[in-house]
Amino acid sequence: MVEGQPRLLMRHSFLDRYYQSTSLVHRLDPRLKLLATLLFILVATSLPSSAWPAFLPLAALALVAIRLARIPLGEGLKRSSVALPFAAMVALSVPFTRSGQVVWQGSLLGLDLAVTSEGLLLLAAVLIKSWLSVLVSGLLVATTPFPQLLKAMRSLHLPAALTATISFMVRYLFVLVDEAMRLHTAREARSAGSGGTIGWRAKVLGGMIGSLFIRSYERSERIYLAMVSRGFAGEFHTLRPLSWQRRDSWAALLWGAVLAAIAAMGRMRF
Repeated sequence: MVEGQPRLLMRHSFLDRYYQSTSLVHRLDPRLKLLATLLFILVATSLPSSAWPAFLPLAALALVAIRLARIPLGEGLKRSSVALPFAAMVALSVPFTRSGQVVWQGSLLGLDLAVTSEGLLLLAAVLIKSWLSVLVSGLLVATTPFPQLLKAMRSLHLPAALTATISFMVRYLFVLVDEAMRLHTAREARSAGSGGTIGWRAKVLGGMIGSLFIRSYERSERIYLAMVSRGFAGEFHTLRPLSWQRRDSWAALLWGAVLAAIAAMGRMRF
């Protein structure tokens, strides 16, 4: 177990985002961090696309919080950049559908396309909003143990079914990753490391997905029966109660004041 533990942590390092530390951000109440994250995302997404002077202090606020949490800045930036390709795919049509000053015009597959400066500005705003939201969400996950985060959700009166679903999803995501890695290792062993044709690889991948689904379904049935037999009624209990301290009140006031000032700045005409 001792020899295998580092290897297990390395394999799941891209899933387990929590950093052990005694920083001020780590010691804040989980309820405060959850509400502060939601408020940050609300302010970021509600800013007008032309409010670029407000995006800068918003990004600075997130980066200062990361530094206070003693999390490597490069790690936080690298993980948050994962959201940019997905946001770009969702908002890819914005530069072509937004009316305004045309900066490029052409045809593609018989379609007349035109890119406007307003569309490019809106696309850039969508990307920066997505990046900031993922950045601060990663900070929440990196500074709050998962059981405490679930307890904060229940304390804020989120439905028990929702918190239970999130709990099972995250807990057994590690199990699914292990199952997928074992299937991948078995495939590599049977194919002797050869790549094969694209059709063969697609067929094998489909078989792996089907096998993983069947194993997951069977495992979920066994887990459900085991939990019901032990009296599980949809609520999770922890030994560490949540405690709101004076520092949480001061942090909440400071965070709210800064976000309110940024929101007001974003609605000013420059």
